[in-house]
Amino acid sequence: MSTTTASSTPLDPRPVFFFDIDNCLYSRGCNIHDEMQKLITQFFIKHLSLNADDAHMLHMKYYKEYGLAIEGLTRHHKIDPLEFNREVDDALPLDDILKPDPQLRQLLENIDQSKVRLWLLTNAYVTHAKRVVKLLQIDDLFEGITYCDYAETPLVCKPSQTMYERAERDAGASSTAECYFVDDSHLNCTHATERGWAVAHLVEPGLPVPNVPASPYVIQSLEELRACFPSLFKSN
Repeated sequence: MSTTTASSTPLDPRPVFFFDIDNCLYSRGCNIHDEMQKLITQFFIKHLSLNADDAHMLHMKYYKEYGLAIEGLTRHHKIDPLEFNREVDDALPLDDILKPDPQLRQLLENIDQSKVRLWLLTNAYVTHAKRVVKLLQIDDLFEGITYCDYAETPLVCKPSQTMYERAERDAGASSTAECYFVDDSHLNCTHATERGWAVAHLVEPGLPVPNVPASPYVIQSLEELRACFPSLFKSN
């Protein structure tokens, strides 16, 4: 799997299928999301001298405004993103939580890679992203990854159009019309749809379905991608 942030990949005639990682390739039910929220809140408390309630409110504010808490921290508080990564993402006990997912692997293997390229697109730093897909034992199925480079100033992340443009360039997409995408974030899906990508918004059972759809496809399981984009899957 190629690891890249800004390099250009030669154009490939196949479309690109971009997959978000967190709360998308694995379910929110495995509690990584909750563990991450705790670590982020602790980081805000420690580094900004806030109480728990104020830390949570500021975290949510930055997430809604920028799509990533660390973007607000670097923009307004001069926090080192790599320090944030060490204390939050890299501190998650993923080895104790994530296990190989045979059903997920089968779904990905059923995608016809003679017709489409599989690529990861995440707002996480590369260390976290690679840990997740390795533990799920699906890292070999993706040709590359576009991630938020925490060593870069300013940070570039979803839902910025710059991030989607970077992903297209990294993956060698021939045009926006040749890009497919699945993500659990309404904001990310909205902006990708506006760019012209074919988007499926993953809303797991139990979560509220948005009143205004972010994309033409709203799914509750990755298995529904077979019905959304049947031409990308093997016929037998």
